[in-house]
Amino acid sequence: MTDRQDPSDQSPVTTRRGIRSFVLRQGRMTVGQKNAYERSWPKFGLTREQGLIDPKVAFGREAPLNLEIGFGMGKSLVEMAEAAPEQDFIGVEVHLPGVGALLKEVEERGLENIRVYCIDANDVIDLCLPEGCLDRVMVFFPDPWHKKRHHKRRLVQPEFIQRIRSKLKVGGICHLATDWENYAEHMMEVMIAAEGFRNTQPGTEFAPRPEHRPITKFEQRGERLGHGVWDLLFERVD
Repeated sequence: MTDRQDPSDQSPVTTRRGIRSFVLRQGRMTVGQKNAYERSWPKFGLTREQGLIDPKVAFGREAPLNLEIGFGMGKSLVEMAEAAPEQDFIGVEVHLPGVGALLKEVEERGLENIRVYCIDANDVIDLCLPEGCLDRVMVFFPDPWHKKRHHKRRLVQPEFIQRIRSKLKVGGICHLATDWENYAEHMMEVMIAAEGFRNTQPGTEFAPRPEHRPITKFEQRGERLGHGVWDLLFERVD
């Protein structure tokens, strides 16, 4: 995989793993996104070639560390980072306009506690994050791949969750959210069966939306369409 450091580069993002959980949208960056990317990527961007990071070096301090996988246009991530300046946040997104939009927001809000990857999340997990470095992993509204024949493409699968587990501290939280009921049920089945995790709610109950998770455009869209929204918060127990 090639790390995306040139905002004019619209070549496909590839992955070392066989089944890809995302479809690469070939949207162009706006002028504002491109300019923010060019100014801020050297400071806030992380690459696969850097290998295993030391979060204390990457952020210049020791603080609780959060990872958001698939941050879209970055609105929720910057809102969480702005609301919790005592914490650090790493965002992962393969779509370059989303990275540009995030960096534009980071500049406008004067944030210092965000770093970003523009590569497949599998590479970040496998190659870039130390064991037990994360306090929280967040996957909000991933592609539901709602057709049954596409369910194998869903990001939340048993093997993926176990790889996430290895990066979480004991006591760390895996926070998933979706506005597709079938995917919510699938997520719950995966998490209930996942070794080393326990539901923070009784049995197989879904969690109320925590205050730290902003209401996203996907959630608003789901409400307009009459969809529910389901949050799952599972703690790593060993």
